[in-house]
Amino acid sequence: MSFDEQVITIAIAALATMATRFVPFLLFPDPDTAPVFVTRLGEFLPPAIFGILVVYCYQDELTQLSATTVIAVVAGLATAGMQWWRKNILLSIVVGTVLYIGLLQLV
Repeated sequence: MSFDEQVITIAIAALATMATRFVPFLLFPDPDTAPVFVTRLGEFLPPAIFGILVVYCYQDELTQLSATTVIAVVAGLATAGMQWWRKNILLSIVVGTVLYIGLLQLV
């Protein structure tokens, strides 16, 4: 693929991504006028996608029981607990990551 083709491909990907972000706001400028179906999708889709992501991330860990499995589950539970307690996503991610890396270094 030549340099020009690479630039065109990246530009098309960027425009497609921007379109998926902007079109909903153009179609439904006022959230109160959005159809009920769209509103319900906005309520239920993010937690469902998050649940699928959690299952995907733990699928290999849960098929084998090892020290890294226990560490991953402990760090995940700490992240979830921190998010439930403090409601601060950055703090939750930092605590879970530091705990995971720290426990991995101890094993």
